[in-house]
Amino acid sequence: MPYALVQDPYAAPEYEARCVAGDDADCGAVSGRHVDPGPVEEWQRRHTQETGHTRYRRTFVDYAVMEPPAGPPAGLEPAHVARVTARGA
Repeated sequence: MPYALVQDPYAAPEYEARCVAGDDADCGAVSGRHVDPGPVEEWQRRHTQETGHTRYRRTFVDYAVMEPPAGPPAGLEPAHVARVTARGA
């Protein structure tokens, strides 16, 4: 049965950035997780202004669910669907 992979509408995505600038080692400063990219981008701007660092690793995380298709499988008439369902029960 073909399922569709969709973003879970009940779980907010998360955005985060980590500063990876530095000569010998990454800076490592982190924006913190946010449900909107705006605060993360603003944190990056402020961090660049304060430190001169310009390289970041950005992370986007979301939750996905597999949704079954709506209605009967393609190509089956209602009578066939009833027989398939009865046999499978």
